[in-house]
Amino acid sequence: MNDLIWQGYARKHGKPGIRNRVLVLYTVKCAEFVAQQIVLQAAHPDVELVGFDGCTDNQYAVNLLISLIRHPNVGAVLAVGLGCEYVQPAWLSDIAAQEEKPASWMFIQQEGGTARSVEKGLTWVRDTLSALRQTPRTSMRFSDLVIGAECGGSDSTSGLAGNVVVGCLFDRLVDAGGTAIFEEIVEAVGLDQWLLSRAVDERAAREIRYTYDKALDYCRRVRQYSVSPGNFAGGLSTIEEKSMGAVIKSGSRPIQGVIKVSCPPERPGLWLLDSTPDPYWMQFGITNPNDSEGLMDLISCGAHIVFLVTGRGSVVGSAVSPCVKITGNGDTFARMREDMDFDASPVLSGQCGMEELTDRLVSLVVQTAGGVETKSEHLGHREFFIPYKYQEKQVAYTKACEQ
Repeated sequence: MNDLIWQGYARKHGKPGIRNRVLVLYTVKCAEFVAQQIVLQAAHPDVELVGFDGCTDNQYAVNLLISLIRHPNVGAVLAVGLGCEYVQPAWLSDIAAQEEKPASWMFIQQEGGTARSVEKGLTWVRDTLSALRQTPRTSMRFSDLVIGAECGGSDSTSGLAGNVVVGCLFDRLVDAGGTAIFEEIVEAVGLDQWLLSRAVDERAAREIRYTYDKALDYCRRVRQYSVSPGNFAGGLSTIEEKSMGAVIKSGSRPIQGVIKVSCPPERPGLWLLDSTPDPYWMQFGITNPNDSEGLMDLISCGAHIVFLVTGRGSVVGSAVSPCVKITGNGDTFARMREDMDFDASPVLSGQCGMEELTDRLVSLVVQTAGGVETKSEHLGHREFFIPYKYQEKQVAYTKACEQ
């Protein structure tokens, strides 16, 4: 597997990247238009927009912004603020500078308004794009990758083909020495014993137990489980049935432990990502209100590539990391061919076995890592979603699991 080699982008700190993005980051909703205009007028596929709408403090959102700045797929950062918000563009720019990435920042109020701010930002972005052409390249292998997976718009084929091939790829990635991350613990209802049986050690088992119980309590409190009318229309009948299909995307390897949003895994292997709000502020923030937040959560943990498995189809992409959309429904793939990247349905019709199908997905991953655009990248999809939410820091969370 590790004889598959491509050229990535070397970083002074951390893992190499498979993309070399200029991130235009706004720190409050009031600055979004200016940041958006800088990106639109730059008209370059490697210039991307992300940001946080809130004006007041939220450590969860701040941590997520910082994780994107440090992400290996990001080569430079321009932080744009209005001038009176809590999240300060200057210290976000300083974090990028500490990573030895080109960085700048501005307050729209100080620059004199929209037109002047856009002009200044556009000049910086264009100069930076030229400078990033000199970014050193480095050889990367399959084992260097961090890949995250979630599912959305699931149907009866998701648990039979789409999620299954992702699980098989995750097994190969872990065996090669790479890192795999799965999430959506609220879609694991009824499968706690199966997850616990895969814990690599007692600490991992405690983390899984705590995470599962917290998620179940969350679902009860908000009176909503992660199953939708679209799932029913696609042939799923209960949350338990959906759970079996959703969790199979984790594959079969031991679970190293549970990580929080914006916390990269401490070592290679398979990890469960917990994005459910912690109990103290259970009413503050909803877990994965849409697929874009789930994808951003995975990316915040360092995922170079994210998988979105969807039986019924999806058109979303993701900022920072390429999104590979996978379906086990042949009709969906044929109908949405311009948006879907991978058709897993041949395994259901007997046209190929799961090993061959996994080979095909590995090939697509390597092509994507080597620079080939995904369908969403080609179409210009760069969705993101960063909400207000409360989550304990990783250290505090680990202590809670041990109590």
